[in-house]
Amino acid sequence: MIRVRDVAVGGGAPLCVVAGPCVLEAEDHALFLAEALRDAVGGPFLFKASYDKANRTSVNGFRGPGLVEGLRILERVGREVGVPVLTDVHSPDEARAAAEVVDVLQIPAFLCRQTDLLVAAGATGRVVNLKKGQFLAPDDMRHAVAKVESTGNRRILLTERGTSFGHHDLVVDFRSLVILRDTGYPVVFDATHSVQRPGGGGGESGGDRRFVPFLARAAVAVGIDALFLEVHERPEASPSDRAVIFPLSELPGLLAQVRKLHGGVRGA
Repeated sequence: MIRVRDVAVGGGAPLCVVAGPCVLEAEDHALFLAEALRDAVGGPFLFKASYDKANRTSVNGFRGPGLVEGLRILERVGREVGVPVLTDVHSPDEARAAAEVVDVLQIPAFLCRQTDLLVAAGATGRVVNLKKGQFLAPDDMRHAVAKVESTGNRRILLTERGTSFGHHDLVVDFRSLVILRDTGYPVVFDATHSVQRPGGGGGESGGDRRFVPFLARAAVAVGIDALFLEVHERPEASPSDRAVIFPLSELPGLLAQVRKLHGGVRGA
């Protein structure tokens, strides 16, 4: 079990939900969405938002407010909304700065082999969420885990987010969830990034959000500890991942379904 403030992830705890916008848009929007998600989830919850989307398809893609302003907003969200906060980091310096503000440092999938970044994140003592690279076999994530563990930090989460399958597509091999669990750490399933079509929207990533509920239910049935969803009240207006981001209005219905499954799996 990993504890993030008063939220328990894994070890038989109730299903945790990691949710938020793909990228910070504005301070008032972050506060609104964090409060709305906290209330909609009504249980273990981590707020997710990126201050900088450093891996956009196009140089013209919206990246967010940047490190300094973004961390200021995230600090306010965590303090005023009263929820743990997770954000991506892209360099050792960013990891050290973000650790002063947020509760979980997320290593983006594309950077999961960057040794200096993983060691710096681990050295902060914060919880580290390692997203499995789209290009990696799940058992290869043991090497990423070992890099964080080398700092003495064993507060680690592992996230499956799909595997590259030809050009502009991803596929989820649900065996991966079982293999990731063999590391001994809690497993997270990212249901929205798993339905992306990277670069498939021309100058941006495409995808099909209609598959999100199906993959989420399947992952919970296999056995996961947390469900990761990017959520927006108006997905079509999201400046990033608009093709896959999940509608806020549909979240309660999905959570009711997956919680029933999670309870059944835990009791099996």
